[in-house]
Amino acid sequence: MSTPGLVRLVAASLSIALFVPLAQAQAPALPPELEKVRSALEKYKDPIVAVHDGYFSTVGCVEFSRPGGPGRVPYLPGGMGVHVLNPSLIDPVPDPLRPQILLYEPVGDNLRLIGAEWFIPLATGVKERPQLFGRPFDGPMEGHHPLMPTGLHHYDLHVWLFKPNPAGLFSATNPTVKCSGYSYSPPEEAPKLVPHR
Repeated sequence: MSTPGLVRLVAASLSIALFVPLAQAQAPALPPELEKVRSALEKYKDPIVAVHDGYFSTVGCVEFSRPGGPGRVPYLPGGMGVHVLNPSLIDPVPDPLRPQILLYEPVGDNLRLIGAEWFIPLATGVKERPQLFGRPFDGPMEGHHPLMPTGLHHYDLHVWLFKPNPAGLFSATNPTVKCSGYSYSPPEEAPKLVPHR
């Protein structure tokens, strides 16, 4: 093999070796149960596929600049992104492979799938705090004003399947998720906790 050919081969090998770990580092390591969920949701990296499957955007990008105070959900500062909701999946019993909400982060003119949220309103008749993946849901809480009526009391559970979260895999907010530059990002406060009646 000629010297220029050898140089090209080594350069290509190095670029592949450097690219693969970077690509793998973009998604968090998950336990097998959640790997299965991530695989099932992989197709929704294209938000148009999500729309075709019955998910609809709630328009705004959600980011909290300060933590939740007394009587409110104890969110850490961080973002949740753009919520895309499938109302036909709302049920008092969570299905691990069918989250009601997909979470997207605006990146330039695109939406990047970063996680999922299981969302159970109290109006479904849910009897007690739901659990999934060995984790209790957050809440019950008021709806997230202004993108949701405050009277929409609910439980929810966020899972960061496609983007690492320094605050934890099940933290409701992710400090690395930003809404800056997104055209509709109304300021929000952590919602108030409510009793489960």
